[in-house]
Amino acid sequence: QVQLVESGGGLVQAGGSLRLSCATSERTFSSYHMGWFRQAPGKEREFVAAISWSGGRSHYKDSVKGRFTISRDNAKNTVYLQMNSLKPEDTALYYCAATAVGPTGWRSGSSYPYWGQGTQVTVSS
Repeated sequence: QVQLVESGGGLVQAGGSLRLSCATSERTFSSYHMGWFRQAPGKEREFVAAISWSGGRSHYKDSVKGRFTISRDNAKNTVYLQMNSLKPEDTALYYCAATAVGPTGWRSGSSYPYWGQGTQVTVSS
């Protein structure tokens, strides 16, 4: 069982930045592809970004391209989501997740068997 713990959420003004972290003690972390998802109140969970086990490949939701950057440090068993130029519509509970499924499945939450508890991001206008 892979346990994931997110941190770094908070309240920020529009145009500001936050960096989310997702850490695990799982020794096989470097063998998993990692994803970030979010869920706003009253909306379905949606894909935000994903990164391959090596960090060499990443995918993004169109609306966050150029503003968000996903990265990972396998030596620290941690994946990051740097969020810049935040907008009120980015307000959501952000989750990290782990999968062994290849890139074609990254945008689907059902591809990820392991999830964190989430960290809240609130962007004020």
